[in-house]
Amino acid sequence: MTLRRPDRAKVGASTRRASPAAAAAPEVAPRAARTDDTRTVGTAPAAVDHGSALDRYDIAILRELQRDARLSNTELANRIGISAAPTWRRVRWLEEQGYITGYRAELDRRKLGLGVLAFVRVDADRNAAAATRELEEAIRRLPEVISCHYISGSGTFELQVMATDLDAFSRFSLDTLLNLPHVKDLHTSFSLGEVKAGAALPLSHLGP
Repeated sequence: MTLRRPDRAKVGASTRRASPAAAAAPEVAPRAARTDDTRTVGTAPAAVDHGSALDRYDIAILRELQRDARLSNTELANRIGISAAPTWRRVRWLEEQGYITGYRAELDRRKLGLGVLAFVRVDADRNAAAATRELEEAIRRLPEVISCHYISGSGTFELQVMATDLDAFSRFSLDTLLNLPHVKDLHTSFSLGEVKAGAALPLSHLGP
């Protein structure tokens, strides 16, 4: 679906795959109790003699936590083959170094009534730094936009937008997206089915 300010509209649809966020909340001792909400990583120093590069145990930790971030520290240690104390220190080091940026629950959008996933290309009417920053900040404030990338092209953003139904998405497009600062056109495609979603990051390039 293509929308052009102020009054021209073109409608189209294409098949795209959905990619909701993945990973669930862990218990890496001595963490607080599990919650279903997004969690921030700890800030206590990790007393681990560690170089600047990842080793095979670090990579194994990242691989296992991507598969199941709710693993207890003991379960994680058993899976990677070292004892619990150094496993905990390594997890803290990975958090502090920014390899692990947080933990969150993976939710089923359909069970929550979010039946529409749209991919929206936003064309801006200006390609100046100040205008781009203003549009970026406005997009970040929209909870319906679950991801946004600035892509190659002249002032172009690619958004993933969730809505309860097509009517709700139409209202959001007309009332909100088209009224964002410096927006000229919207081009929309809808997800018709998920082929792969919530995938872990590939780590094979880091080693075994």
